[in-house]
Amino acid sequence: MILTDTHTHLYSEEFAEDRTEMINRALNSGVKRFFVPSIDASYTQKMYALEQQFPDNIHLMMGLHPCYVKENYEAELAHVEAELAKRKFAAIGEIGIDLYWDKTTLDIQKIAFQKQIQWAKKYQLPINIHCRDAFDEIFEVLELEKSEELFGIFHCFSGTYEQALQAISYNMKLGIGGVVTFKNGKIDQFLHQIDLKHIVLETDSPYLAPVPYRGKRNESSYVALVAEKLSEIYQLPVAEIARITTENSKEVFGI
Repeated sequence: MILTDTHTHLYSEEFAEDRTEMINRALNSGVKRFFVPSIDASYTQKMYALEQQFPDNIHLMMGLHPCYVKENYEAELAHVEAELAKRKFAAIGEIGIDLYWDKTTLDIQKIAFQKQIQWAKKYQLPINIHCRDAFDEIFEVLELEKSEELFGIFHCFSGTYEQALQAISYNMKLGIGGVVTFKNGKIDQFLHQIDLKHIVLETDSPYLAPVPYRGKRNESSYVALVAEKLSEIYQLPVAEIARITTENSKEVFGI
């Protein structure tokens, strides 16, 4: 059984003490594929080092996270553009809009999001979308850029059934993580209405650990707990959830 974690911040400072052990724990629990999103330029070299350490398992994205779209965003975007020109990445991400932490940067977040979508089309790469308190704003940009060339993953999807259908209409898979195990997560109430072909698994580690680890540090091995929850929701064996969601991830990333 092969599990795929389509979104994990393996370079996080939270793993400073036991990073290699944590990754090996995941490998030993069947997680063989890790897709690592970019945040900003300060993490790029750490990402490359991880890829070098686990070249068969770790696949990198490149992008500017919306929470890091600040006054220097043009310099940060220039870094993303330069890295994309140098080498192959699995996706452009994580990109998007976050209005939970800072609404004042909305205009430049939109600019950065749209610019990076355009690069994804240029390089024929999927996008990995971060959306927090910003579904309308995200959909507005996706509507502007929609085309057959636009596809990817709506990371950490936590919206409504209607928003799920809208995301899917833009060629997006839904990234399902620990939230599906939360009592107040709500997505577990309608997920069975979404065809499994639209779903991929993720952890977003070290954040959003699934039950029974909610509130603690998340790690990639816990993607198995997300698969178990989906096994309940879809009434399918865990191995079948793992197979289908891994195939879905291959369809997105081409890896």
